Amino acid sequence: MHHVRDTTFGEDASKIRTGHGPANMATLRSFAISTLRTAGHHSIAAGVREASYTPFTRPLDLIGLP
Repeated sequence: MHHVRDTTFGEDASKIRTGHGPANMATLRSFAISTLRTAGHHSIAAGVREASYTPFTRPLDLIGLP
């Protein structure tokens, strides 16, 4: 999981380093990966690109919200 988070989201280069920030961001990145895999995406990078085409509606469709 760390390899996917690092290569797709650049986790090791993140500037978030204090408090609970790093753990919270790792959780959000893992949630995004799990959601994309559940939606049937085999390539997480391609899934992130597809979800970003319509950023205000597509992510909500992935988790089943109108």
